[in-house]
Amino acid sequence: MLSKSQISFIKSLHQKKYRKENGIFIIEGIKSIAEFIQSSYQIHSIYYLAQYQPLLPALPANIKLFEVNNAELDKISTLQTPQGILALVHIPENPALAIRQLQNTFSLVLDDVQDPGNLGTIIRTADWFGFKQIICSNHTVEVYNPKTVQATMGSLSRVNVFYQDLAPLISATTIPVFGAVFNGKSIYDTNWGKEGLVILGNEGQGISPEIIGLITDPVTIPRIGGAESLNVAVCAAILCADISRNFQK
Repeated sequence: MLSKSQISFIKSLHQKKYRKENGIFIIEGIKSIAEFIQSSYQIHSIYYLAQYQPLLPALPANIKLFEVNNAELDKISTLQTPQGILALVHIPENPALAIRQLQNTFSLVLDDVQDPGNLGTIIRTADWFGFKQIICSNHTVEVYNPKTVQATMGSLSRVNVFYQDLAPLISATTIPVFGAVFNGKSIYDTNWGKEGLVILGNEGQGISPEIIGLITDPVTIPRIGGAESLNVAVCAAILCADISRNFQK
């Protein structure tokens, strides 16, 4: 049985303030937890219904295990329908991104994306297409938001996400800077080359004026039908697919 203090602590992690203060975030679901266990992330503790313990992979000895009942899990879960198992994970430090890490690869750059589901889906998409890093503006939604973590379906364990001021970083690099805009060159006529930054903007405002001015290669996904715009996560998927196809040639 969990103590009131344990329940209170875990529930506090539903909020960004306390995740940041304690350096811990929540993941839920056996698949995601198994992937994080096998990654470089450090697991703090796991809370599970009895039937889920046999499903866990081999665990390091320093991970605390707590069997809980349905009522307790309902209290600590961030989900309306809990998935039977929940883990607390240490938040890694956010190291500065070196310019050399941008070379000979493609990185997605998110300029103030606000929806946690969109960010999570973009991370999952990046993982699918082999993109290893995503660079977020300081005002992009927090990657450890429970809705974001849930939407990644474990892919966060394999994709590095950095937060920093975008303008100085972009200004310091000499690699191509692609930006998804309405009046750019068709992605199907774009020579992606072998490296670049791929910028996606805010859901409502698009790429900010400050960052627009740093784009060297504006690109667009040609519109055939009558939709006014594309969801940013869908846009990311289309761009990743086209870049991946060309990168593998």
